[in-house]
Amino acid sequence: MLLNRHKWNKYFAYYTMLLPGVIYYIVYKYFPMYGLIIAFKNFSILDGIVASPWNDPWYGHFQEFYQSPYFWQLLENTFLLSVYKMVAGIVPHIVLAIFLFECRVIWFRNVVQTLSYMPHFLSWVIIYGILIAFLSPSSGLINSWIVGAGMQPIAFMSSVDWFRSVLVGSDLWKDLGWGAIIYLASMAGINPALYEAAKVDGANKFRMIWHITLPGIRNVIVMMVILKLGHILDAGFEQVYLLYNISVYEVSDILDTWVFRTGLEQLNFSLAAAVGLFKSLIGLVLVLLSNQLAKKWGEGIW
Repeated sequence: MLLNRHKWNKYFAYYTMLLPGVIYYIVYKYFPMYGLIIAFKNFSILDGIVASPWNDPWYGHFQEFYQSPYFWQLLENTFLLSVYKMVAGIVPHIVLAIFLFECRVIWFRNVVQTLSYMPHFLSWVIIYGILIAFLSPSSGLINSWIVGAGMQPIAFMSSVDWFRSVLVGSDLWKDLGWGAIIYLASMAGINPALYEAAKVDGANKFRMIWHITLPGIRNVIVMMVILKLGHILDAGFEQVYLLYNISVYEVSDILDTWVFRTGLEQLNFSLAAAVGLFKSLIGLVLVLLSNQLAKKWGEGIW
């Protein structure tokens, strides 16, 4: 008891700093889990969560979602967009982090860092306006160049052939610099003696990156992949909802936007909760499986 009290007094400041984060997760992450039971009920706002009748059968809302004619299309769109964004959110981020880490011109590195970080703080509403300014078929800058080259303008925002590229490209541009921060911080922890020894052995810059830098941040890369797999069915509701239109539903309508239209706009909260629970369970399974796979390489996060 005395030892525990001693530890409490010793780490009191750390526990105090930890408390706001713990309270946040309890209030906004764990306590709302109680509301998941509406996925198994015919929820009514007037009756409330407790008084609302149970659905018969209990899996009725899940069955309704599965039997929807759009189920497989929604799942395909969500999965593909998530995978594209995951790849675009890892490889380019690592490349930029390596570039910044290896750059020895301080002022140039600072400029690149600042310019690459700035888009992260822009809302998708502002980015939508920027995309229109560049991609509009009538007045967009890029289409002006295309027309000037003697070709027909491209309706990037309403073309099923281009819209996914617009989504992935804009997401990459927005978070490129911000996503590179964690890799850059990890590189800073690599022992400089390893690079000095490699220089003595005659290794060039590429060899040092391949055999020292990348293995040095391998655990961080694995961790980021595992965390992203947990959100594999979160393709970015805000971005898609603001950018898409009815002409590109075929390639851009995802689970979240469908839930918003059919679940929330029609006040079918039980259906929305069922789909949300479905997504969470898929994410949980993927995180557990990917962590077990990573453990075989000695890089599991728990």
